[in-house]
Amino acid sequence: ECLCDGLPAPLLPYNLTLEMVVRSPAGWDPESLSHSACQDLVIRGVTAVLAFPRSREELIQVEFLSSFLEIPFVSILEDTEPLVTKVRSVPAAYCKHRGNCALFAPKKNDGLLTHLQKHSGPAWHLWDIINLTLITGSKERRGETSEERREDQMEEEALNIISSSFLRSPSPISSVLLMGSDPECLSSVLRAAQRLAPSLPALQWIMGYPLSPDSLHTLGGPLGLLAYGEVGRKPISFYIRDALQLVGRAVTTATMVKPELALVQNLVNCYETPNRHELPSSGQYLSRFLSNISFTGSTGLIQVDAGVSRVLSSQLFHVWSLKRGALGQPAWVTVGQWTRGRLELEGGILGLEHRLRVVTLVEHPFVFTREVDEDGLCPAGQLCLDPKTNRTDVINGLFNQLHNPNSTVIDWEGIGGKCCYGYCIDLLEKLAEDMGFTFDLYIVGDGKYGALSGTGRWTGLVGDLLNGTADMAVTSFSINSARSRVIDFTSPFYSTSLGILVRSRDTAAPIGAFMWPLHWSMWVGIFVTLHLTALFLTLYEWNSPFGMTPHGRNRLRVFSYSSALNLCYAILFGRTVATKTPKCWTGRFLMNLWAIFCLLVLSSYTANLAAVMVGEKTFEQVSGIHDEKLHHPSLGFRFGTVRESSAEDYMKKSFPEMHDYMRRYNQPTTPEGVHMLKTDPPALDAFIMDKALLDFEVSIDADCKLLTVGKPFAIEGYGIGLPQGSPLTRNVSEFVSRYKSDGFMDMLHDKWYKVVPCGKRVFAVTETLQMGIQHFSGLFVLLCMGVGGALLTLAGEHTFYHLVVPRLRRSNTLQYWLHTSQVGEHMGRTGMHTSPHRYISHAPKQIYCKDVQTLLVILILVSGVHALQLLLLQSSHLHHLQITCALCCCKLLMALTLRSL
Repeated sequence: ECLCDGLPAPLLPYNLTLEMVVRSPAGWDPESLSHSACQDLVIRGVTAVLAFPRSREELIQVEFLSSFLEIPFVSILEDTEPLVTKVRSVPAAYCKHRGNCALFAPKKNDGLLTHLQKHSGPAWHLWDIINLTLITGSKERRGETSEERREDQMEEEALNIISSSFLRSPSPISSVLLMGSDPECLSSVLRAAQRLAPSLPALQWIMGYPLSPDSLHTLGGPLGLLAYGEVGRKPISFYIRDALQLVGRAVTTATMVKPELALVQNLVNCYETPNRHELPSSGQYLSRFLSNISFTGSTGLIQVDAGVSRVLSSQLFHVWSLKRGALGQPAWVTVGQWTRGRLELEGGILGLEHRLRVVTLVEHPFVFTREVDEDGLCPAGQLCLDPKTNRTDVINGLFNQLHNPNSTVIDWEGIGGKCCYGYCIDLLEKLAEDMGFTFDLYIVGDGKYGALSGTGRWTGLVGDLLNGTADMAVTSFSINSARSRVIDFTSPFYSTSLGILVRSRDTAAPIGAFMWPLHWSMWVGIFVTLHLTALFLTLYEWNSPFGMTPHGRNRLRVFSYSSALNLCYAILFGRTVATKTPKCWTGRFLMNLWAIFCLLVLSSYTANLAAVMVGEKTFEQVSGIHDEKLHHPSLGFRFGTVRESSAEDYMKKSFPEMHDYMRRYNQPTTPEGVHMLKTDPPALDAFIMDKALLDFEVSIDADCKLLTVGKPFAIEGYGIGLPQGSPLTRNVSEFVSRYKSDGFMDMLHDKWYKVVPCGKRVFAVTETLQMGIQHFSGLFVLLCMGVGGALLTLAGEHTFYHLVVPRLRRSNTLQYWLHTSQVGEHMGRTGMHTSPHRYISHAPKQIYCKDVQTLLVILILVSGVHALQLLLLQSSHLHHLQITCALCCCKLLMALTLRSL
C-alpha cells in the first residue's frame, strides 16, 4: 500500500475516478492466489489488476487467472532480466545441480542457441558449444576443505575444461560468450581465462547476462572482457505510476467509445460460468485499447508489444570493457550503450561499412536541387532521391535498386534521382570526409520538418529518424524543445532567429512629395524665420539715419515691409529680379546672414530630394512581433508561416490566439509563402519564418520589393538531427565546433550568402532615378494656386484703391502707411496735379535726374509744349524743387524746344 501513496489518479471522463483496491493473497500457491482473486477482486467488479509476481512461476499463474477471468492483468516484475538472453525453459540436465556454470548453457533447440545461429554470418559464427560440467560436485565430499582450497579447486577444474575444449575445437575460436548465474563459478572461470591468456590466441570474452555497476569492481578477468548492465534504473514507484497511467488512458479511450461495455464487468462471481457467447467481454474490449497505448511516462517511452503482451519501457544499458588504466591497473571503461533495441558503440554505429542514410529537406540556400545529367551523374553536389513518400519499405527498395550491381540502366525518373547541393550539402561532405563514412541521401517525402500529428505520430524529418528510415537529418533543422525530447541534435552549426517579411507597394506620389526632403517642422521654421527676418530688416531700415525712408537723407524710394519680404523670398529661392536692398549697415549684415541660412537649407534640400523621392516605396508598417496588426488583425491583415515548422511551434506556444488566426494562411514551404507575398494582389501581407531563409529570399528578389521588418525574436539554431542516444551526436558536435573555430563555417556563409542584393536588376537603378511628373505634381498645384491667389490679390488691390484710398486722402494719413507699403508714394505722385505744394511739402528734399525726366514727360503728355515753356519760366518753382541733374534736364529741354519750334 505504501507504494501507491501519493500517486496521482489518472483523469477519467464523465467525472469517473480510478479507485485502487490493495489486496495480498494469504499464500503464493495457486489455490491461495485464485481464492484471493475471486473473493477480493472479482466481486468488486474491478476493471484491471496490477500484479507484482516475484517469479516466473507466479507470472504464469497470473496469466492463467487473466485468461479465465477475462480481466486485464498488468504485472510488474521487479527483479528480471530486460534483455532477451534468459531462456524460458532450461534443460533439467543443466539445472539439477547448484552452481552450474557454462559458456553456452542451452541445448540445440533452445531459444538463445537458435538466436545465435540465426545471426551467424561473416561477423559472427557459432563454432562450438562448451558445457562446463559440475565443477563444485565434490563439495559434499570435501565439506571440511577451507574456502581458499575450494576456490582453487574450482579454478583448476575450470582451467582443465576450458583448455581441453579449446584443444578439441576444429577451428580457431575468436569470441567466448559466458553464461551463468553463480558468482563463485564465474569468478573461477574468469581467473582460469586470465591464466590461459598468454598461451591462448587473442580471445574476446563477453559476459552474457547483465551486471550491476557495483558488481564490476569485484569482477576480475582477462583484459578486453566485455560486460553490460542497466544504468539509471527508476524506482519501483515510477513503474507503478506508469502502469496506473496506462490503465487510466485505456479506460478513458474505451469509455469515450462505448462506456456501457468498458465500465460494466461481465463476470462478478467466479462460481458462475461466464457467457462466452457475449463477445467481446468488457476485459477483452479494454485489452484492445491497452495494446494501442503509447506515451512518455516517468520511466520513459511506454509501449505495449501486442504480439507477446508485454509492456515495454525505456531502459538504458551500458557496455563496459576491462582495460588497463592510466596507473597500469585494470579498469572498466564504458564503450557503448543499448537502448530501444539498438546497440550503439562509442565512435560509430553498427552499419554496413559505415554507410549512413541521410534525409534532407529542400530549403534555399541550405539545400538546392536540380536534375541529373544525361549519364545520371551530378557534376556538382550529391545524388539524392526524391521518393515522394515516407514509407520505409519504398525508400529501402529505391536504394536497393540504386546500389544493385546487376542493374545497367537506371530509371532516374522512376526513382526520383536529383542533384542536391547547397550550404548543408557542403557541410555533410566535409563531415563524411573527416569522419570516414559514406552516405545515401534522399529528400523527405512529405516535405515537412516534423511535428506531432493528431494520431500521436511524428511527421517529416523527425518521423523518419524515429522510424529508423534515416540515420541523420541535415538541413535547416531548427532545434526546439519538442523535437529534442524524441531525437538528438548536435551543437548548432548556424545561429538564427525568426523574422517578418513584407513586400513594398508602388503607390502614387502624393501632392506634397516635393516637400519630403524636409520635415514639416523645418518648413514651418523656414517661413517663420523668413517673415521675422523681413520684419527686422524693415525695423532696422526705418530706425537708421541712413535708411531708405522719407526721413533718411531725402530718399524718394521707401524700403517697406513688402520690400523686405520681396528681398527675403528672392534670396531664399534664388530669384534674379529687381529688389530694393537696405541702405543701413545693420540691415545689410542681417541680409547676408539670411543668405547664408538659405544656402545651407537649399543645399540640404537638393541633396535629399532625389534620394527621398526615388525611394518612394511603402511597406506595411509592422514594428515587430508585438505589433497590433498581428495581435488584433481586425482590418484583414493576413500573415502566416510554414506548416509544422519551428516558427509555427513557437507561435503556437507563445501566441496561441495569433496561431489560431494565422493557420488558415500557413503555407507548406518557404518559397510558396514568399510567392504569396509577391502576387498581384498579394495573398499575404506578412510572412513569418527563420530570418536566415528570409534574408536569402530578400537578396535574390528580382524586383527588390521584399524587406524584413522589426527586431529579431525567438533566437534559435540549426543542428543536425540524429536518433536519440546516437553515438554520432557527440562526434559530429565536436567536428562542428572545430569547423566554427577554424573558419570553415564562415567560408560556407560567404559562399552562399554573399550575393548582390537584387542582382538581376543591376541596370534598374538608373530607371528608378528618373523622376516623373507625378513627383512634382505638388509644384504644379502650387503654381496654379499662386495664379489664383494673385488674381484675388489684384481684386483686393482694386477694392482697396477705390474704397479705402479716397478716405485716406481725405484724412491726410498717408505718411503712416509708407513703412508698410508703397501705395502712399504712388498716390502722392498721382495727386500732384491737384495739390503740387502738398506733395512737395512731404517729398524728399532732392529729386534725381531720372525723376525729373519722368515728371517732364508726364507734363508734356498732359499739358503740351506751352505748359512746359510756362514751367521753365517759373524759375522760383524750379529752384524750390532743387533739380540736381541740370545737364540731363537741359538736354531734354533743348530737344523739346527744338521739336516745338
